[in-house]
Amino acid sequence: MWKKTSVTERLNIRYPIIQGPFGGGLSTPQLTAAVSNAGGLGSYGAHHLAPDQIIQVAGDIRKLTSKPFALNLWIPLPDEADTSLSPELFAANVARLQPYYQELEIPEPIMPTRFAPRFEDQIDAIFEAKPAVFSFVFGMPSKEVLKELHKRNIVTIGAATTVEEALALDESGVDLIVASGSDAGGHRPSFLKPALESLVGTFSLVPQVVDAINKPIIAAGGIGDGRGIVAALTLGAKGVQLGSVFLACDEAGASEAHKAKLVSPSARQTILTRVFSGRYARGIRNRFVDELTPSEAVLPGYPIQNWFTQPIRRTSAATDQTNYLALWAGQAASLSRRQTASKCFERLVTETEAVMTARP
Repeated sequence: MWKKTSVTERLNIRYPIIQGPFGGGLSTPQLTAAVSNAGGLGSYGAHHLAPDQIIQVAGDIRKLTSKPFALNLWIPLPDEADTSLSPELFAANVARLQPYYQELEIPEPIMPTRFAPRFEDQIDAIFEAKPAVFSFVFGMPSKEVLKELHKRNIVTIGAATTVEEALALDESGVDLIVASGSDAGGHRPSFLKPALESLVGTFSLVPQVVDAINKPIIAAGGIGDGRGIVAALTLGAKGVQLGSVFLACDEAGASEAHKAKLVSPSARQTILTRVFSGRYARGIRNRFVDELTPSEAVLPGYPIQNWFTQPIRRTSAATDQTNYLALWAGQAASLSRRQTASKCFERLVTETEAVMTARP
């Protein structure tokens, strides 16, 4: 029975299907709850939220479901400890993006006190919100944080892009590990080596991670239908995490223009770029990517670049433009359909059972 695995037992869910967490406003309580209510694990990307917003989101999700759900944060990378910026560098970054601010009629940004919420404050909010599951990317929390999470009976899920990262997560005491292949849309959550040196495809990565560690593995990246789910489970994964197919659903926070791109031929070709956030992420190529890629080497890292482009992305989403929007998409995104999350989930289950039944 594919429905019952060590992942479903640990997460107390009916099916081993997890909705990938989307940050930057792409997650919604409605999408998270819909997936959880359907029998999977809904997830909410909260890395961009202030602590009080995290607590509010958890409350909003609980109004829509009594089932388990996950909240997701980004672990700060060591080279991002100092996010200060001199007035000269701040002005240079403004000047680089000035044509886009002007075209979209966005006021020139003013130097903030911080470019992103403090992780330490966010994790305190996770403790208070007490979701059934806390997932994270770009590394692992401290032993003290993991101990406190387990003390509160919060299941932990970490993401690995290489076998070495999976081994590190296993040693840290994380409960479940996502093997995130380079096929996946959105940010590449590598943390031991640079993202561009950690590009292993999902169906190459999963069996190697399964062989290396004993903890349950969740496959992510390049999975868009029942065939992909069966393939991942056959390779030894005990669960799957899908992003793009859920991002195209009615309840997702992506703009209508973004959702249209996900189900169009444009989604067949994706690239890795750091022009939007300062970290490499997979998405559909557009004008903003083409024009800023020549300057990619001098762009600031996360969270500074992310802060500078945020108003550009938000305005583009609000006006359904795609020229300057971060069109995150995985390499199986073209398998997505425009439908409700419950219908999408039902389709995935039906397809998986059909493939399982047809196997000799």
